[in-house]
Amino acid sequence: MPIRVIAGEARGRPLKTVRRAGTRPTSDRVREALFALLESHSADFALVLDLYSGTGAMGIEALSRGAAHCDFVESDAMACAVIRQNLRLTGFADRATVHCAAVARALSRLAGPYTLVVADPPYEYDLAESELADLIARGLLAPGGTLAVEHSKRREWPEDLGGRRRLLTRRHGDSTLTVYQ
Repeated sequence: MPIRVIAGEARGRPLKTVRRAGTRPTSDRVREALFALLESHSADFALVLDLYSGTGAMGIEALSRGAAHCDFVESDAMACAVIRQNLRLTGFADRATVHCAAVARALSRLAGPYTLVVADPPYEYDLAESELADLIARGLLAPGGTLAVEHSKRREWPEDLGGRRRLLTRRHGDSTLTVYQ
């Protein structure tokens, strides 16, 4: 499925995808819905962290909409190469850092605090909730910062995650967006 940047500076630019079993890029429709939600709740895009990045589409969307910098964390080497390609294609390579590591390992290397964290863990990945709670406990999410998680509609995320309250949950087909502040 081809994906593109939805809005902002790089609007309409196509992005490369990862052709690997189990990789599911966030659809344009779901990304558009997420960023509309974030903007309507005055999320701060100053310093962004894109976890379980895949193609990097979520972080690139934030960069296109004015984020000063985005750190991408992805464990798959092929996906990391695609993120770097997409950053070059959109002209955002100088405003981004790609960390090719598992999220649990990368957390100790990240500086933060991030004003916006977007996370799209694999739907069947059971450790995402604890890893995101650890991110919050480490102070990597700025006070007043926003955490947005895309997950399966079959999984309910908690009302409270690491001391952050769930702001909203919206379903889009098989995907659900849960936002914490």
